[in-house]
Amino acid sequence: MPTAFPSTTDFASILTQAATAVRHDHRDRPSAQTVVAALLQAEKAAKQQRILYPLDALLGDWQLCFTAPRKAHFKGETLIGKGFYIPQFAPAQISFTPAIAPPGELSADSASPSPHFTINNQVKLGQLILRFSGVAQYPGKKNLLAFEFTHLRLSLFNRTLYQQAFRSRAAKAKVHTPSIANLPFFAFFWVTETAIAARGRGGGVALWVRKSAN
Repeated sequence: MPTAFPSTTDFASILTQAATAVRHDHRDRPSAQTVVAALLQAEKAAKQQRILYPLDALLGDWQLCFTAPRKAHFKGETLIGKGFYIPQFAPAQISFTPAIAPPGELSADSASPSPHFTINNQVKLGQLILRFSGVAQYPGKKNLLAFEFTHLRLSLFNRTLYQQAFRSRAAKAKVHTPSIANLPFFAFFWVTETAIAARGRGGGVALWVRKSAN
């Protein structure tokens, strides 16, 4: 029997249910196939309605709860590709915080500068944390958030075991600013107060839930 996927008007409730289940560690959650379908439907709706999200809506700490590879797509009414929930024994988190980026590290292609902020992406296994940090920019076009990691830190019980700084793409290319077209990015297509979803430069789609205050 074919899988019954949510209608185009139900994707928001499916994504909210999935994010909430992960946040509160509930076993009752939508199937992986249903979440993939909801993500693709949310992306399609955002493009059709030309929805634009403000930068403020993205700021904060977000726990990765679900991801699907770039091959996931609809062929007619058939869903091609699979996704999966992120194991909670090794939680992954991304954070966006307002900041002023050093001149030349990241810039939009247009003459109008866009707000800079810091980005942190980390994976935690017990008390061992691997964190990449850098600068990000949100030009305000197509909900694209471009970023560049400039530092890596490995810590255990808050003690640094290893850290390394990276040369920016601008420095490597010996230019004043790198083009956003050449940087990693997220294209956000669903944003609420408690959850966000985006497609990455590599083509995969992902769902994050806002971290609780505790």
